[in-house]
Amino acid sequence: MCGIVCAVSDRPVLPLLIEGLKQLEYRGYDSAGVALLDQGKLERIRSVGRIAQLEAALGPVKDSPASVGIAHTRWATHGAPTQNNAHPHLTPGKLAIVHNGIIENHLPLREELQQAGYIFESETDTEVILHAVDREYQQSGDLYRAVAATVKRLKGAYAIGLMCTDEPRRIVGARSGSPMVVGIAENSGYIASDMAALLSVTQNFYIIED
Repeated sequence: MCGIVCAVSDRPVLPLLIEGLKQLEYRGYDSAGVALLDQGKLERIRSVGRIAQLEAALGPVKDSPASVGIAHTRWATHGAPTQNNAHPHLTPGKLAIVHNGIIENHLPLREELQQAGYIFESETDTEVILHAVDREYQQSGDLYRAVAATVKRLKGAYAIGLMCTDEPRRIVGARSGSPMVVGIAENSGYIASDMAALLSVTQNFYIIED
């Protein structure tokens, strides 16, 4: 089932992201990862195996002051449980995405994007969403509009969270057929697969419709 946790806050978010992933372990997973946005730069750590292995790999980012980040636990569907297939997925220096669900029309979309010059580093349907958003973003220059345009073309189930270096205080989420909640606290906003991931920081939740 996988799990996602995303946060925009006024304090470092890495501890919350890791704790949120731990609260979602019941959903099952075979790899985990986190991406942080700090001073216009994306940093990503991914690991195959348990969240404890991800924690051990955090190394130089474990004390990151980043106040924006996204995190994910993956249960392999498209592509084996490898580091390359683990989330988050990134475009070079610009966008980052986490995704739960299965995109049924990922193959024709992948072929279309490859013909447009996009290079894929994973076997996942998630990277298809990422590059599709990137193409839309190059047209609109607005992450919300790019995500809104992209999801109109997706067939299947998804809950996604994205962030962009050009919009450092913004995370955009969307869902259809996969669970997602939004949590709100003072000077902070959160997205997660389940309220349990965010109970340590807020009791104020919104259930997002498809």
